[in-house]
Amino acid sequence: MYFRKHFGIIVAITKSNFLRSTTIGTNNSKTRINGDIRYPEVRVVSADGAQLGIMSSRDAQLMARDAGLDLVEISPNANPPVVKIIDWGKYQYQKMKEQSRAKKKAKSSELKQIRLGLKIGENDLNIKCRKIIELLDDGDRVKVMIIFRGREMAHKEIGTELMNRIIEKLGSEVVVDGKSQMSGRNLTFMVRHK
Repeated sequence: MYFRKHFGIIVAITKSNFLRSTTIGTNNSKTRINGDIRYPEVRVVSADGAQLGIMSSRDAQLMARDAGLDLVEISPNANPPVVKIIDWGKYQYQKMKEQSRAKKKAKSSELKQIRLGLKIGENDLNIKCRKIIELLDDGDRVKVMIIFRGREMAHKEIGTELMNRIIEKLGSEVVVDGKSQMSGRNLTFMVRHK
């Protein structure tokens, strides 16, 4: 319960009174709960998934209130609309988890970039190669950029040798996509899974 000042009068608002008139927006549609559900007839589903039948929305709200839960509109386009007696916070959490799972599944291939210098040590090179393999396993393409600093530009063959070592460490499952390119002070090449 919390208190709110409304036109100079202090009004006590309980959680159930607050939730009764709340509409929450999710993905351009509004999920109606409790007092906002005003259909002549609704199909009611209990918290454990059992069908309770078709009844007036007023009776369904009374059932939800008696159970200490909320009445949540699940399918407004059905005939009659489907509502569920469930804890609103739990329902919202489950819906958020489903959306995040769907988003992960729909992930498209991205272009990731790994940068390294000519003077990289053997262990650091192994770590970079493992990171490239992880990115490729996630379904991404990887752009490897070998950076030349200062007088290293005079020895471009060292950069080519490093590129060949990287390709050799990545194994036969990885394919070089296109030709390597020298642009400015960087030698770049793309890799992807077969």
